[in-house]
Amino acid sequence: MSRLIIRLVINAAALWVASQIVPGIGIPSDIVNLLFVALIFGVVNALVKPIIDFFTCPFYVLTLGLFTFVVNALLLMLTGYLTGGQLNVQDFWTAFLGGIVVSIVSTLLSLFLSDGD
Repeated sequence: MSRLIIRLVINAAALWVASQIVPGIGIPSDIVNLLFVALIFGVVNALVKPIIDFFTCPFYVLTLGLFTFVVNALLLMLTGYLTGGQLNVQDFWTAFLGGIVVSIVSTLLSLFLSDGD
């Protein structure tokens, strides 16, 4: 259970950092709505991303993994849609940059907050 809470906090922090760095990404300022958006983002990544990865595997191979950035942008936009606009993403290129920032921040935080697994 604590691992899920750590992932939720990491996602929330990564989304908050992306909203601070990338113009065009808006996120709720209160912690409850931020955690809600992070929860939806985590569910989208856990359920939708493996399906997309399976069907787009040839694109990953052809682009040497760079297609990951496109998938991350689309998942960020999907999260914005599913949260009813609480996560506001202006356009695809904003989501593209936001996806890169979220990936970097969540990777760094995961390294520092890892529970030894």
